[in-house]
Amino acid sequence: MNEKYNNLVKQRDKAEKKLEQADFKARQSKYYESQRKRKARSRRLIQKGALFEKYFDAEKLSVDESEELMKMFADYVNANKPDKYKKGNPND
Repeated sequence: MNEKYNNLVKQRDKAEKKLEQADFKARQSKYYESQRKRKARSRRLIQKGALFEKYFDAEKLSVDESEELMKMFADYVNANKPDKYKKGNPND
């Protein structure tokens, strides 16, 4: 009887360890995925900022001045944007 009990305890311990390992892998995977998404977003923002500076000759503008410049043209650009660049485009 004691031997059966010891075997059951060992099996339970192994199962708990496997569960903990699976939980750790799941958390680790979620962390790496969020890091990957964060890095991709940072890269995209840097690229778009560089394009803004290049095409609007805005290297010397402050953040507030850059925002003012973009606000001046935002309505015009959004009103005349081709359909393929609009939100909700089925080709997204």
